[in-house]
Parts: sequence; C-alpha cells; structure tokens
Amino acid sequence: MTYDYDDQNIFAKILRGEIPCSKVYETDHSLAFSDIAPKAPHHVLVIPKGSYVCYDHFAHSASDAEIVDYTRAIGEVCAQLGVAPGDGGAGYRMIANTGSDGVQEVPHLHVHILGGRNIGPMVMMRT
Repeated sequence: MTYDYDDQNIFAKILRGEIPCSKVYETDHSLAFSDIAPKAPHHVLVIPKGSYVCYDHFAHSASDAEIVDYTRAIGEVCAQLGVAPGDGGAGYRMIANTGSDGVQEVPHLHVHILGGRNIGPMVMMRT
C-alpha cells in the first residue's frame, strides 16, 4: 500500500460537500459522522480533513496541530456519545483498518467508534 491519496474516495467527497453525511462533530482539522451501516447502537467515523491514507501516513506527515485536533476530536465524540468510561459510559471499541490485510475499504484515514453494547471479541479467529 502506498500513500498515494485518491481524492475521489467517498470521504474526500464528503469533505468537499459532494456527498451528505450525518455530522456528529467538526473542528478545523477533523470531521465525525454517523456510519451509514451501523454495527452497534453508536457507530461514528472520525476522519482528518487532510489527505491521509492511513494512520501511519498521518503520524509521519500530519502537522502537530492536526494530530492534536484529531486525537481530541475522537475523545470529544466518545464523550458526546456517552461511551467514554471517564464520563460514566460503559466503553467503546475504536477500529482503524489499514491496507488489504486490514481490510481497509476507503483509502482515507478513519476510525470507527462503536459503543452502546458489548462489541464482542476483538478478532474472530479463522481455522
């Protein structure tokens, strides 16, 4: 997987306003919106507004301001959803898929925040 960013991916189109989303939270550098096919009572995607393919690309190339903003946006979304244990929530799962082995479907960094019920085991093992 390369860090060649495809500006026609669905999240780039959402950021440009070409495709609507159900916005949950927005900052100068980040956008959070509800997943269109939720896998839990709370299922929100958090994306940076910059052109980053995956987390290691973001970690190597993003500005300090982008990294801080994105990290805090994730925390704020968890608080708003009521899933953050520090705010009385029962917890959540945060997932970032990367590359073909990670089954990344959209080549734009995003984390899934899932909560509102027990999410189950971390990985289902194949035999």
